[in-house]
Amino acid sequence: MGGRRSIDLNSDTGESFGPYRLGETATLLQVVTSANVACGFHAGDPRVMAETVELAHRHGVGVGAHVGYPDLVGFGRRAMAADDDEITTDVLYQIGALYAFTRAEGVPLRHVKGHGALYNQAVRDRRIAGALVRGVARFAMPLTLLAPAGSEMVEAAEAVGLPVAFEAFCDRAYRPDGTLVPRAEPASVLHDPEVVAERAVRLARDQEVVAEDGSVIAVPCDTLCIHGDTPGATRVAERVRSALEAAGIPCRALASPAPQPGG
Repeated sequence: MGGRRSIDLNSDTGESFGPYRLGETATLLQVVTSANVACGFHAGDPRVMAETVELAHRHGVGVGAHVGYPDLVGFGRRAMAADDDEITTDVLYQIGALYAFTRAEGVPLRHVKGHGALYNQAVRDRRIAGALVRGVARFAMPLTLLAPAGSEMVEAAEAVGLPVAFEAFCDRAYRPDGTLVPRAEPASVLHDPEVVAERAVRLARDQEVVAEDGSVIAVPCDTLCIHGDTPGATRVAERVRSALEAAGIPCRALASPAPQPGG
């Protein structure tokens, strides 16, 4: 299927809250090329957001908003019965909150990625996908949406001219239909750095992955995610980046869709 020039390596970061520390943000931001920063709804707080943006700036990492349901207790992984206007305004609110910190730090806000239940529902639910996309599109400047190829989010984004970067998950198991194996099932999250690195190279180079039943499925991707809340995430990310570069696939952040004030 041929090679590719580069791949973005993203991670969910800034997911601590107050005195509660979660994830390996400080070390991950020395490895990945894009950071999805929690905006206070599923995780994060103003101090953590400011710290994460500053660290991303220091290491030359692209910054994006990681938006989710208002569910600190459930870490945003519980589905909520939110109507369209709630989803749209909550998404816009979270983007605006992070933008305050990126502008203060003098770096552009480049992308938006849904988190947890909001992301997973928006993959298949046209209504939720449309509400999420409207929240991103209502922001004052264009931002790239991270979404799986073929999902309802992609169709909704294309309908309003919103840029999309196809996302794949090298540390998650896939079903034969291209969706992720739910976290409640065994072996849904992959922890072995060698296994994750091998999958990352195959995804970036060949745009395919081996599903849980052994079948090979096509997964177009511009960016690969490593979950920052997984124990040992930095070690996994280091091995993934090393394997990608050894395969002749450089890791580069997603470009900003347009210049931004203060960026």
